[in-house]
This record gives sequence, structure tokens and C-alpha cells, in this order.
Amino acid sequence: MEATASVLPERGPGPQKVTLTVNGVERSVEIEPRVSLLDALREHLHLTGSKKGCDQGTCGACTLWVDGRRVLGCLTLAIACEGHEVTTIEGLAKNEELDAMQTAFIAEDAFQCGFCTPGQIMSAAALLKEGHAGDDAEIREWMSGNICRCAAYPHIRAAIRAVRDGS
Repeated sequence: MEATASVLPERGPGPQKVTLTVNGVERSVEIEPRVSLLDALREHLHLTGSKKGCDQGTCGACTLWVDGRRVLGCLTLAIACEGHEVTTIEGLAKNEELDAMQTAFIAEDAFQCGFCTPGQIMSAAALLKEGHAGDDAEIREWMSGNICRCAAYPHIRAAIRAVRDGS
């Protein structure tokens, strides 16, 4: 019995209409299929909270969520996110009220220059949902993909513990 492969329609190489659901709002953009999710968000949808650090997937500054899972926006194609829910740092606050992790980062002074902060917060909030915040060693391991050049790591872990412990 021969398996039949589903064939996706060919798109590209020129600009294509791509519809993304970002922070609960459906938005369409005309982009080339090779455009990263990060570039689509920043350059086409003007959501500049997610930062472009290394553009190689090594620093974590562009961490955001697709269907609630952490992804690196610089390594994810925007076109691959059609039909999926994309959440950015702008989508964490509800009705102008900061998310608990955003509040904890402020309270614990968990940032210095602030460049890595959006990715750190997105990763930290996901880490708690994933159940990977048992102790500092586990937090350190599961946050290891997010680099802070200012070395605010003790404060970042304190913010995660504060949200974990409900303080």
C-alpha cells in the first residue's frame, strides 16, 4: 500500500499574503515566505517588544510563544505560524494590567539595560507553566537559552521564584 503525501500549495518566492493571529488579533501582511516571525512582527506589524539580538537563535532576546510554546522568533518563519496563536511581550498584559511576571521583574529589579527583558519574561512565564521552576538549578537550566549581558541572573531567578511562590 503506497502512502499519499499531502501537498501544500507552493508559495513564493515573491511576497505573499500571510495571516497571523498575534495576541488574539488576526492580522494580514504581504511578506516573502523567507521572512522570520521576528521580522514580520517588528517590521511589518510594528510590534517592537520582541528584540533582535543575535539573529542566530543563540541569545533568546526574541523569545515569544507560538501556541503557548517558547520559540525563537528569529529562527521561526512567519508563514509557518499561519493558523497558530502567536503571543508577544505586548500580549502578556491584560487591560493595561501587567502580567505577574512583568510585575515581578520590576519589583525584583530583574533587568539593567532592558534589552533582553522581553525574551527573559516570555521564557520565565513559560517556564512556570511548564513546571520547570522547582529550584534555582532547574530555573537556571530552563532559562539557559536566554542571555543577559548585564548579568541580572540572580534578580531574574528572584522574580521567577516570587511568581512561583505567589509573593
